[in-house]
Amino acid sequence: MKTETKIPAWVGDTLQPVEKLDTHLRGLRHKAVSVFVLADGALLLQQRALCKYHTPGLWANTCCTHPEWDEPDMICATRRLDEELGIRGITAEHRGQVEYRADVGDGMTEHELVEVFVVEAQRDLHVQLNPDEVMDTRWVTPAQLREEIAQTPQIFTPWLRIYMAEHSALIFG
Repeated sequence: MKTETKIPAWVGDTLQPVEKLDTHLRGLRHKAVSVFVLADGALLLQQRALCKYHTPGLWANTCCTHPEWDEPDMICATRRLDEELGIRGITAEHRGQVEYRADVGDGMTEHELVEVFVVEAQRDLHVQLNPDEVMDTRWVTPAQLREEIAQTPQIFTPWLRIYMAEHSALIFG
């Protein structure tokens, strides 16, 4: 479990580097990046690795992470696509910014100010899973995803449920 990383979080009115686990335990508002890889009207989901310290084994959007201190958001998005899924040579499009707050279990809260990126790809996109991050992937249409979330919300991360309920137009345009 790699939790010693410091991420940009607001302590009061000041953006400071704060240890990632501490940020989640304190529910501090912090910077994040979410990437949605789309192909032929479908979204590439990832199933989080069982060794993740929160929401292990749950289905999430293609990639989501926290930028390193002073790391540009676009660089962060492309770096994590490579680190988590081995996806390289893509062009991400910035779609906007959203903020949410969600309980992620075990006394932790995600309170994120998220830069949202979309990648248009092909379904035969080469993916190489990092087993410390991702245990599986699959393609799903927005309609299928909404139906699955309605039937079995507990298998999806809180943020994916929020994105689908409140920010679908931003993602799928």
